[in-house]
Amino acid sequence: MKFSLTLMTLCSMLFLASCVSSTNTEKEKVLLDLDLQTSNKNKEIILEYLFNENIKFSIDFDKNDSYRLSNDLLESNLKYFCRSFTQEQNDLLELKVFDKIDNLNKKVLIIYSKEFENLSEDLKRKYPQELYYLLDESDYDKEVKRILEVNRSIDRHLDISNLDKDLEIEHYPRIRNDISKIYFLLDYDLGKTIVPLVKNFALNIDSYSSTQIFHDANDYKKLADFESIFIPVQDEMIKTIVGEKDIKNIKNEFEKMLIADYLLLEKVYQNNLFRQEIFLKTTSEKITKNKCIKRNLSFSKVDLGVLSNLL
Repeated sequence: MKFSLTLMTLCSMLFLASCVSSTNTEKEKVLLDLDLQTSNKNKEIILEYLFNENIKFSIDFDKNDSYRLSNDLLESNLKYFCRSFTQEQNDLLELKVFDKIDNLNKKVLIIYSKEFENLSEDLKRKYPQELYYLLDESDYDKEVKRILEVNRSIDRHLDISNLDKDLEIEHYPRIRNDISKIYFLLDYDLGKTIVPLVKNFALNIDSYSSTQIFHDANDYKKLADFESIFIPVQDEMIKTIVGEKDIKNIKNEFEKMLIADYLLLEKVYQNNLFRQEIFLKTTSEKITKNKCIKRNLSFSKVDLGVLSNLL
C-alpha cells in the first residue's frame, strides 16, 4: 500500500505531538491545550505552526464534542472573531464601492461570474440602479468590449475614416462615461483574463475586488495581472506572502495566517495574557477579553513594483 508524503508527514507529526504532550506536561505547564476536530489539511497547518513556534502543547484531534474548525477557513467564523475573513472583506468592499458621494451621476460596474451569482443578487437587491454583468461567453475580449461599449467608439472611428481613406487618424477607443468604479466578483482563472482586458480600456477607473480573485495564484509575481486593483487587506499580509518561498497558493498562505491567529488567541485566553502586547497576522485590532474581534481591514493597492522591492 502506498501513502502520500503529506499523509506520512502528518502521521509523524501527530506521533511527535503526542510525545511532546506526554513528556512536557509531566515536567512543565502546558501553554496550549487543544481539543478540536478538523480536516487533515488544517491539522498539518496547526502542527507545523506549533513546532515552528517551539511551544509546549497538548492536542487531541479525536475528542467528541470538541470545537470544530471548518476546513473552509476563509469562509468560516473562527473562534474569537466576529465574522469570517471573506465576509469582512465583502462588508468593507460594499461600504467603499457603493459610496458614491463624489459621483452621484455615475454607476458602479459589477462584473461577476456564476460562482458569485448569489453575492451579486444580494447586491442587486440593495443597489438596483448599478450595472451588473454576468460573464457567460468564451470570447471574453468581445464581451469586455460590449460591456464597456468600446465598439461604439470603434465604429465611430471607422465611419470617420471611411469619409477620407487617405486621412490617418489616431484612435484611442473610449469607453462609456457613466462608470465611477469597477467591482470584480471573479475567481483566479477568470480574473487573470478579464482584469487585464478591462484595465486596458478603463485604466483610470478605480477597480476593486476581494482577495478571492487571486487565491489560486501560486506566486506573488502572478499578481501582475491585477496591477492597480484595490483589495481589502493590510499591506502587511501581502508582505508576509511575498516573503514566503515555494508557496502552494495564496489562499493557503491566508489560511496559515488565520490558524496562527486562532492558536495565538487560544494561548492568550488559556494563559490570561491579555496585558501583553499581542500581534495578530490578520488584524492590528486590540484583544479584549470575552469580546469577539472585528478585523480592522484596510485597502491596499496591488503594485508589483513595490512588492518586488520587499525581497
